[in-house]
Amino acid sequence: MKTLFALILMGAAAPALAQHAGGHTGLTETEQTNAEPEDNDEATPGAAAAPKNTGDNATDHLNMDHSAMGDAPMDRDTIPAMDHDEMDRDVMDHSQMGDSAMEGMGQMDHSQMGQGDMSMPIPDAPPPPAAGSGPARAADAVWGAEAMRGARDKLRSEQGGQTFFWIQGERAEYRIREGKNGYLWDIQGFYGGDIDKFWFKSEGEGSFGEEIEAAEVQALWSRAIGPWFDFQAGVRQDFAPRDRTYAAVGVQGLAPYLFELDVAAFLSDRGDLTARLEGEIDQRITQRLILQPRAEINLAAQDIPELAIGAGIDTAELGLRLRYEIAREFAPYIGVEQEWKLDKSADYARAGGEDPSVTNFVVGLRFWF
Repeated sequence: MKTLFALILMGAAAPALAQHAGGHTGLTETEQTNAEPEDNDEATPGAAAAPKNTGDNATDHLNMDHSAMGDAPMDRDTIPAMDHDEMDRDVMDHSQMGDSAMEGMGQMDHSQMGQGDMSMPIPDAPPPPAAGSGPARAADAVWGAEAMRGARDKLRSEQGGQTFFWIQGERAEYRIREGKNGYLWDIQGFYGGDIDKFWFKSEGEGSFGEEIEAAEVQALWSRAIGPWFDFQAGVRQDFAPRDRTYAAVGVQGLAPYLFELDVAAFLSDRGDLTARLEGEIDQRITQRLILQPRAEINLAAQDIPELAIGAGIDTAELGLRLRYEIAREFAPYIGVEQEWKLDKSADYARAGGEDPSVTNFVVGLRFWF
């Protein structure tokens, strides 16, 4: 009985022993029978001898010398045996899947897989009371108060505490008109930060070969009163036609639709009250070609005979300039401007032998740095 049992065990183990000795080829018995015989005795030219199979399924593939393997086909006997019985049974055998199953996978709507409702409500409630309840200088406990004081000073300096110097020649032009040609300058600039600045302005005009008709300089403290406007207050000094000092107060900034406005009132040391309104807008034709309409009105609260100024609207100017920006900071222009003296000021002009209405064709330069 024992002999019969031993023969049965040997018969059952024979295929496994043969497979272990010859190497597992991954083919069924029928496929091995029908496969073409291989001639292992002929060495492939240029191919190095591959290591023999030890029959050990634990052979480390990483330790194989791949540099010794040529371009020739690999011999089955040189491939370490792979124990397919140890492979993960969960791997899907796609060869057993029918065409209908594969088509079903192709038609799967991946957009519905685990997406759910991606929209998240935006909270509109105020932050919870605990938000911001920590110490105001929490980093001092980590880095030290002295180190953090220097870091905060640098942050203020680099993020809003900088000071700038800017100057612009808004109008520096040659004026061609009936009679004697003239000139005009209109320069302004500032030094300071985002909130407080020292602002300076200078305007003047005249005719060639004659005394300067008007010249003034303003020194102003400027304080931002919003994102678009500055409040300005300071002193204005006139040098022509009379030396006169004024207290100046006004607002300058950018109005809706990009109108640049400058409105100021002046009270002289003689008690004369005057005002000035200036407005202009840049209409961009191309990136470099800009058309600029400009208007200015001067008013007076009373007659000032020594300055040839009448009460009410003293003068009005309306101009149109076309400039070409060779660079943003450098733009020559041409244009035309009409000036009027009105009401009592027109009477003063006629009495002095002047025309109260003058047309100027201008050629000038606008610059800033």
